[in-house]
Amino acid sequence: MRTLWLAAGLLALGLGLLGVVLPVLPTTPFLLVAAACFAKSSPRLHGWLLAHPAFGPPIRNWEDNGAISRPAKRLAVGSMAVVFGVSVWAGLGWPVLLAQGGLIAVGCWFVLSRPDGPSV
Repeated sequence: MRTLWLAAGLLALGLGLLGVVLPVLPTTPFLLVAAACFAKSSPRLHGWLLAHPAFGPPIRNWEDNGAISRPAKRLAVGSMAVVFGVSVWAGLGWPVLLAQGGLIAVGCWFVLSRPDGPSV
């Protein structure tokens, strides 16, 4: 079972790293999944991820507080708004826009409903 958690963590880490350079692929959710998988399979990789200067703070904030920082919330909601705006501009049909808008609304609600975490 440990091997499956490790494989899932490595896959999630790879997708998260791709998300750093591909704007349509989210980074943070994949890194959170990777951290959870590594916590069950590899203390060394889990520690590395938590100690990473760029990726560690949001992961620790989530693990310790179930929180998303205010700047990350702004970035997430802003990105969702831009994607929806591009979809409208591209002239996607109303069924697609309706589905996309509903999913984005749920995503925004989730992100905005999380606490901000401790003040730094």
